[in-house]
Formats: sequence, C-alpha cells, structure tokens
Amino acid sequence: QVQLVESGGGTVEAGGSLRLSCVASGRTFSIYGMGWFRQAPGKEREFVAAILWEAGDSVYQASVKGRFTISRDAVKNTAYLEMNSLTPEDTAVYYCAAGSAGAAPLSVSRVDYWGQGTQVTVSS
Repeated sequence: QVQLVESGGGTVEAGGSLRLSCVASGRTFSIYGMGWFRQAPGKEREFVAAILWEAGDSVYQASVKGRFTISRDAVKNTAYLEMNSLTPEDTAVYYCAAGSAGAAPLSVSRVDYWGQGTQVTVSS
C-alpha cells in the first residue's frame, strides 16, 4: 500500500499562485508515476498533470499547460504542483494520485492510490 498526503491548498485571488505538495509513504518503491486530479462541484474528477517517477517525463491537461508545473523529489518521496496565473475556473478539490505496475496515473481508471484532497479556491 501507498499513502498520499496533500498540503498547500487555500484561497487565492485570480492571477495568483499556489504550490501543492504530496508526500508518499509506504511501498513507495512501487510507484511508477504520480499525478494530480481535480474535482469541481457538480463535475467529474478530471486529470490535471502527471509525472513519471524515474524518468521525470510529464504531461498536462491542455487547460493548465504553461501555467502549472508538476515536479517530484524522489529523495523526499514528494510530488509538487506549482500553479500560476490561477483563474476561478481552477477552483476545485485537488487530489494527489499514484500509479504502480507500469501505469502512469493519466486517468481515474489508472490510479491505484488517492490522497484525501485539498481545496483550492480562486476568487475573482
């Protein structure tokens, strides 16, 4: 099992920035990739970004590309999501996710482990 704990959410004005962190513990050697998803009220959970744990390759949802940056610190077993130029449309609960067994968390169905979520609110 892998446990994921997010932090760094909060409320920010439009145009502002936030950095989310996700610390992994447990069987971290099994992690193939980590990612971030978000879920706004009344909407389905959607993919935001993911990174391969060993290679560091990353992929983003089109709406956040150029504004968000995902990174990881393998020594600290921590993934980060740096969010810049935030808009009210980015308001959601953000979930850390991990995939194992060669599967990167690029969709909900490919996630093996979830964090508890952290609220991000962007005011206009």
